[in-house]
Amino acid sequence: ASIVASHHKPEFVVNVKETGKILVVNYADINALKTTEIGAARFLHDGGWDATKRYFLVAANQSNKIAVVDTKEGKLAALVDVGRIPHPGRGANFMHPKFGPVWSTGHLGDESVSLIGTAPGDKKYGKYAWKVVQVLKGQGGGSLFIKTHPKSKNLWVDTPLNPDPKISQSVAVFNIDDLGAGYASLPIAEWAGLGEGAKRVVQPEFNQAGDEVWFSVWSA
Repeated sequence: ASIVASHHKPEFVVNVKETGKILVVNYADINALKTTEIGAARFLHDGGWDATKRYFLVAANQSNKIAVVDTKEGKLAALVDVGRIPHPGRGANFMHPKFGPVWSTGHLGDESVSLIGTAPGDKKYGKYAWKVVQVLKGQGGGSLFIKTHPKSKNLWVDTPLNPDPKISQSVAVFNIDDLGAGYASLPIAEWAGLGEGAKRVVQPEFNQAGDEVWFSVWSA
């Protein structure tokens, strides 16, 4: 389902979807690959790094869990219960005003946005590690991607697979400094001016400076 390269060792982390297994493949000797199998949960899909690039968090979407892999130690750090059918894309890292470093995911099956603490061992924030510290209420289910940027105070959540056209054609944006205030809904598809027909807004991506966010607008 997804493959990433470790930032600590000559290794690939391979998520084998239907099996619920994670393979850590050491390629230091390309003629004698060493593979470590880590049990997680079904069915593994997309995921992303925490802010330190040590931990890889991947959705086990039919188990409603996030599997956390410690790529430095080569083992499973945690299985975190989240909402229904998590789909993070790469997820989104930011500094929460109360809980410190968090990684976030939206869901296909409900409107929740789960924020997971990611600072094990930290004197102030370590107690929140690998726990859902806050659940935000988004526009609805059908989310595929969530995004922020180190220079932005906005958290963007798409919902392209929601059956309600008003929701699938817009995006939710949260203020990271005031998450409890809820989201603003922006009608991106309307602003795109594509005329009549079905439209879906998907995958927010920032420019390098962090002062623009771009969306794909699917139309039919």
